[in-house]
Amino acid sequence: MRIAVTIFLTDETITPVRLARELEERGFAGLYLPEHTHIPVERTTPYPAGGDLPREYGRTLDPFVALGQAAAVTETLGLGTGITLVAQHDPIDLAKQIATVDHLSGGRLTLGLGYGWNVEEAADHGVEWRTRRELVRDRMRLMRALWADEPTAYEGEFGSVRASTAYPKPVQKPRGPVTGPRTLIGGAAGPKLFAHICEYADGWLPIGGRGLSESLPVLRSAWADAGRAPEALQIVPYAVQPSPGKLAHYAELGIEEVVVQLPPAGEAEVLGLLDGFAPFL
Repeated sequence: MRIAVTIFLTDETITPVRLARELEERGFAGLYLPEHTHIPVERTTPYPAGGDLPREYGRTLDPFVALGQAAAVTETLGLGTGITLVAQHDPIDLAKQIATVDHLSGGRLTLGLGYGWNVEEAADHGVEWRTRRELVRDRMRLMRALWADEPTAYEGEFGSVRASTAYPKPVQKPRGPVTGPRTLIGGAAGPKLFAHICEYADGWLPIGGRGLSESLPVLRSAWADAGRAPEALQIVPYAVQPSPGKLAHYAELGIEEVVVQLPPAGEAEVLGLLDGFAPFL
């Protein structure tokens, strides 16, 4: 099983360059980074995990800049977002960022995307909360028009783009309905999420990885009903606290990659934890 890591990289933690080099040297499969542009101080949205919002949420590095640094000092390490808040971006700019990191890394990018949880953060970007899922879907379609081999126009509910010359292109070739880098959608199990995964993604990024025994058959059934090839579906449990039993359970479910959680800490603590994860590699 491939073991990747995720971490809130901030201005106070280990650097992307140091971490990426250590991960590749130790045999980890990838590095996934989260995104928050800002955290409004006056907010009413509760932290999903309960309690006070951790300090690192308001200090995160831009994931694409950090992954660009990581790409420059590695050759095989996978690079991913976990997750990109697509609704909070101009899709033309975002398409360029994604394609550039994927191109410069030789096709190592995984686009983990999601719909967000912080209403105030999204509102500052002009996002209407109740339609954010449809907005993300629309923006993915627009970006894929820019990633197409030939100039392709797109006219959607929330945005449009003229047929354009737009390079670089993502390295991975189109597969089924998906164009661009490997695309995984994060979120809690449910019919709407599974419908979107089947429509425009390569798979699911379930945070914590709980309840997969019950939810995976449902997703696999929806995937088959959508006409997608069963072997193409990718499930990547995210932000997991690993144990031998948990990883064995995932393997029994046919899961081939797991993303384990690192704390937003300095170099000594993070490298010590990587040493502790060595038996899982």
